[in-house]
Amino acid sequence: MCGIISVIDQSKNFMTGESIKNALALMNERGSGEGAGYAVYGAYPDFKDYYALHVFYDNLVEPKKEVESLLNKWGEIEYAEEIPTYEQDRLRRVHIPWRYFFRPDKNLLAGSFSPEDDAIINLVNKVNIEIKGATLYSSGKNIGVFKAAGWPEDVANFYKIEDYEGYIWMGHNRYPTNTSGWWGGAHPFNLLDISVIHNGEITSYGTNRRYIESFGYKCTMKTDTEVVAYLSDLLGRRHGLTDEFTVNALAPPFWDEIDKMPENKHKIQKAFRMAYGSAMMNGPFAIVIAKPDGIVGFTDRIKLRPLVAAESGDCLYISSEEAAIRTMENNLDNIWMPCAGEPVIGRVKK
Repeated sequence: MCGIISVIDQSKNFMTGESIKNALALMNERGSGEGAGYAVYGAYPDFKDYYALHVFYDNLVEPKKEVESLLNKWGEIEYAEEIPTYEQDRLRRVHIPWRYFFRPDKNLLAGSFSPEDDAIINLVNKVNIEIKGATLYSSGKNIGVFKAAGWPEDVANFYKIEDYEGYIWMGHNRYPTNTSGWWGGAHPFNLLDISVIHNGEITSYGTNRRYIESFGYKCTMKTDTEVVAYLSDLLGRRHGLTDEFTVNALAPPFWDEIDKMPENKHKIQKAFRMAYGSAMMNGPFAIVIAKPDGIVGFTDRIKLRPLVAAESGDCLYISSEEAAIRTMENNLDNIWMPCAGEPVIGRVKK
């Protein structure tokens, strides 16, 4: 179940959210009305040098006061406002979406790998663990995540997604199985510049969670997809792996395939399996990971969840269904179904 779709214009031409809303709504049979969401890169050009922190508040009294006190201790709030929303008949508003454009004081974590990013991760952990009634769910620069418990078209209309523009868009229609549907559990999941949409189940969640929390990340969203965002940040930003090597660590070849490889490749793959065994994900899944410089889609090693890719000019599309892609662009130059574990990568042109 679950419907996923993402598009990147590799020349960084901006697109509105109208077409991805229509594409995601086409896959309503893949959802249950308990979670949908969108992510857009390039959302805040006027505040592109600030972290855009999106927070769900249960109310605007105690949790908002605590969050703002915490932010003021860790840096400077340049601007803050309630995210504009529009009531929908089929969407029950249970949280108040708020956004802050924030710059942390890098001196607070002097000597760390990347002081500003590490400060933001620390803030995400503190808010989501320590402040009751607040959920910090989007924390990247010039990136916005807009999600709720509802159908794709209702969530899109709730936030008026068509008013936003960006060069990367992601959409997700959720069918929760192991956990109940709630606003914070809707996709995309975001941490810093990384956003993730996922169809399937991470059966290795327990192992992956213990591994990622040993590096200081905290899982608080009550769903297995959360670890994918944290693993992507660890492997990419902190360990410096390329997109190809990150996918190789998360969904590596089977041992019998590795044993048949030439000696040099065998050594590399064996080293990855040994070094990142606890990061390896098991279970049926199709995943798209976005960063400011591109998107990458991949599936589990035997492709138990569908994934389709297509190209049209400078645009690369990745989705659960061909029909959803053709809703966005019917004049396609190329369309294919990637092999199991094979990454599909679209990068911004230099």
